[in-house]
Amino acid sequence: MAFSLNQKGSARSRYRPLAEINVTPMVDVMLVLLIIFMVTAPLMTSGVSVDLPKTNAQPINNDSQPLTVSVRANGDVYLQDEPVPLPDVVDKLKAIARNNPDRRIFVRGDKMLPYGRIMELMGIITQGGFTHVALLAEQIGATPAAAPRPVRPGRG
Repeated sequence: MAFSLNQKGSARSRYRPLAEINVTPMVDVMLVLLIIFMVTAPLMTSGVSVDLPKTNAQPINNDSQPLTVSVRANGDVYLQDEPVPLPDVVDKLKAIARNNPDRRIFVRGDKMLPYGRIMELMGIITQGGFTHVALLAEQIGATPAAAPRPVRPGRG
């Protein structure tokens, strides 16, 4: 609490409280929270831990929120953050995409997986009617906290 000492007179008028709010502590707290959220937001993009391969390819544009299908090193398949059996992937994708075959789907596969396993998953997705399927890879020189960049394997 702050007091004003510039008035002369009785003791009662000499110690009147100031009616000003000190916003400096509030600004300090808000800046700390902003930094915390800026650091943690990229880490919350996908909850499934996958060791992505690295590439020099340029990223494609990100015009809408894509669906992410991930395959871990042990072969478990995840849709977004939820585990899903391989035969049910297309049905779940159609339900989430509301039967929109133009919805973008990113396939994330651990670099230790055989190439055939990733291609099997991509084949199942494209046979289900989805046309915008892309592989994700980590940019060379990118920090692990950075979001992975999508890489188009070609038209498909």
